[in-house]
Amino acid sequence: MYDSRGVRSAACAWALGAALLVAGCSSGGGGDGDKAPGSPDAAFTQQPKEADPFWVNPDSNAARQVKTYAKAGKDAEAERIRRIAAQPTGEWIGPENPEQEARGFTEAAQKSDRTALLVLYDIPHRDCGQYSQGGAADGNAYRAWIDGVARGIQDRPATVVLEPDAVLHLVDGCTQARFAEERYDLLRGAIAKLKSLKNTKVYLDAGNAGWGHPDQIYQPLQQAGVAQADGFAVNVSNFYSTQDSIAYGKQLSQKVGGKHFVIDTSRNGNGPYSGGDPEERWCNPPGRALGETPTTKTADPLVDAYLWVKRPGESDGTCKGGPQAGDWWPAYALKLAGASTS
Repeated sequence: MYDSRGVRSAACAWALGAALLVAGCSSGGGGDGDKAPGSPDAAFTQQPKEADPFWVNPDSNAARQVKTYAKAGKDAEAERIRRIAAQPTGEWIGPENPEQEARGFTEAAQKSDRTALLVLYDIPHRDCGQYSQGGAADGNAYRAWIDGVARGIQDRPATVVLEPDAVLHLVDGCTQARFAEERYDLLRGAIAKLKSLKNTKVYLDAGNAGWGHPDQIYQPLQQAGVAQADGFAVNVSNFYSTQDSIAYGKQLSQKVGGKHFVIDTSRNGNGPYSGGDPEERWCNPPGRALGETPTTKTADPLVDAYLWVKRPGESDGTCKGGPQAGDWWPAYALKLAGASTS
């Protein structure tokens, strides 16, 4: 089945970025002022840059939840959600203000001497009408959106995960064949535009270890311009183990010129869910756990990073009693952060 993605519901995320700059973001090695580092209401600092160069958003949904629990005296819950809030996660750029959002996040990240992790998910006919349906109205609107993102990033450091499922849904037939030529052209154009920036890395989404075989997707990836990208991304918003994701990525890498890749480890601590109906296996499945924390120190030289692309605690969609895709779900976040890994 298909993966419902972390669609941003915050229409004013660009204002958040500006607010972060006004308030100031803690840089690596910065302290928590007069708060004990382990206290529930301690500020959020950056992770050590040598192992984890990505920006921790001090005003994320998880960070706000920590503060809410702390104010209510729920220290145990606050500390559990802190496991999520303390890590860098993907910022999914919304459709309305791409330039302002990209600028806000990359400026805040640069101020903290870190790299912004951005997820671009606005391809026309997105998600085949499922929980994360939507996307740009047409090809011209998408090109204008990408141009806005690029203007927002400029020369600031950014790592971009480009269009989850966009290639996969062409291969599995979910996206109608009549849209294929345009989609490939849009992806090639997006990669070219983003790679024209001085300090931006681009990883094109390439499915996951449970979806099929690299033989089915490597030629479409090539058609979409993966050769011009820094590499590809696997397991975005999914639950397959890091070991299985490495194996899948290495097989695929051999077929696309030895390209490197990144793995979404945000929720793969217990691997995929095997019970229930097919939808339950990808949409808010029970018993899942946080995976390896984000880092560039990985188990294989072809793997550039473990990333939390999908923000843990944000819903996959209105299944299992969840809110809309991308909306914060405290109850599910608590379960993820408190689950023991197998």
